[in-house]
Amino acid sequence: MKKIILASASPRRKEILEITGLKFSVCESEYAEDLALPLKPHKLARFLSLKKAEAVAHLYRDAIIIAADTFIYFKDRLLGKPQSGEEAEKMLRILNGKVHSVITGFTVMDTASDQIVSRSEVTKVYFKKLTGEEISAYVRSGEPLDKAGAYAIQGLGAVFIEKIDGDFFNVVGLPLCALTESLKKFGVHVL
Repeated sequence: MKKIILASASPRRKEILEITGLKFSVCESEYAEDLALPLKPHKLARFLSLKKAEAVAHLYRDAIIIAADTFIYFKDRLLGKPQSGEEAEKMLRILNGKVHSVITGFTVMDTASDQIVSRSEVTKVYFKKLTGEEISAYVRSGEPLDKAGAYAIQGLGAVFIEKIDGDFFNVVGLPLCALTESLKKFGVHVL
């Protein structure tokens, strides 16, 4: 079996991939994502994941590289990770009581054969109406600061979610069903 490399520093992506039971290593991609690139959301998500995979691929001669990028899409706006508590609060106020899309692009790359699969998945997330104090208290918890859209569905942020339509793991950062289907094209089977 080829070496599998997760090109991500995200502890959440690592936890999701661990669910599969696959043996893999982690190598953080140094590619700096840019949400301002003039691409449609799904194409942008695939592009960013491809660039993250390419940034790691040159380090491995015969490996399967997995990379991903997740962001929020709402009313023609892309929301990534907030850089401050103020920015987190602003994002949460934008999403408050609304439905938004979480888009994750992922790339699987075989460095020996140059075979590449890039896909994107979307999950709709329905936010309940929050009070200003709830938003402020959540931001003070510190949880939103490294999460796309300023919330963690797998953490305290779950109390804000009325329902989702799509893959839960996509919202966390790695669409597990779509990824495992794509890995089969590389001879990697979970079950």
